[in-house]
Amino acid sequence: MMIKYEVIIYWSIEDNAFIAEVPELAGCMADGATYQEALANAQVIINEWIETARELGRPIPEPRGKLAYA
Repeated sequence: MMIKYEVIIYWSIEDNAFIAEVPELAGCMADGATYQEALANAQVIINEWIETARELGRPIPEPRGKLAYA
């Protein structure tokens, strides 16, 4: 399932990896050795986040696109 949420990717010296954060989904983030891997892992985590929210009966935010504060 391809859901279109904003993903912010940056290099973390501390983790020695690219970090992919999904600001619209609280706590949703992934990492990867490459930019592409971090993005692919983020898509997996987005799907898992949504699946877990559904199972728990929690609201799922609609994708808003580019955030003004990002």
